[in-house]
Amino acid sequence: MLQITDIDSYYGASHILHGVGLEAGKGELVGILGRNGTGKTTLLRTIMGMTTRATGSLKLNGQELIGEPTNKRAFAGFGYVPQGRQIIPDFTIRENILMGRFAAKDGRKDIPEIVYEIFPYLIENLDRPGGVLSGGQQQQLAIARALATEPSVLLLDEPTEGIQPNIVEQIEKTIIRLNKELGLTILLVEQNIRFVRAAATRFVMMENGRSVATGATADLTEALISKHMTI
Repeated sequence: MLQITDIDSYYGASHILHGVGLEAGKGELVGILGRNGTGKTTLLRTIMGMTTRATGSLKLNGQELIGEPTNKRAFAGFGYVPQGRQIIPDFTIRENILMGRFAAKDGRKDIPEIVYEIFPYLIENLDRPGGVLSGGQQQQLAIARALATEPSVLLLDEPTEGIQPNIVEQIEKTIIRLNKELGLTILLVEQNIRFVRAAATRFVMMENGRSVATGATADLTEALISKHMTI
């Protein structure tokens, strides 16, 4: 479904990713791991066409997207939840969610049923400004906005970072549900090894802008974690 081959990516003259590759089949959840500053966020931004330049191959369902702008990639099926959520605080919950509808394949402008089902709190407070929500509620809103694009691949950049503990479990359960029950393919950047082991089918370990280890989640050993994630 998703094939990334020999990707190099740049911010200006800075060469960040070096020959990165990964694959994700339909309905898989792939955990992307590594220390801070190893290129995990840049990988997701590269997939979305948000770096200065990238070379290599990025195919979704056989369609080559490496030279396409961000909006074309969203239309092709990528939904993106960036690190820090990046909701618009002065927009209402409703307006933030509907921003994602620009990429909906059926052209509809209503809130999708999946948001009603998974995020009842947001639905009950559609006219509240996004900026008054807690960090965990804003993360839920960012996921709802991405789901409004009707993605076939959801990109999540550290979705539990900086979230109050009682909401972290809710967000983790939501991600697992989106993957296991609804069959959504997910690329998950995450530092929480416990969550990756519970949720992911496969993993990619990154170091210095390169993918240095890949495999089934069962192959994510303590030795590998110690080598590439211990500070």
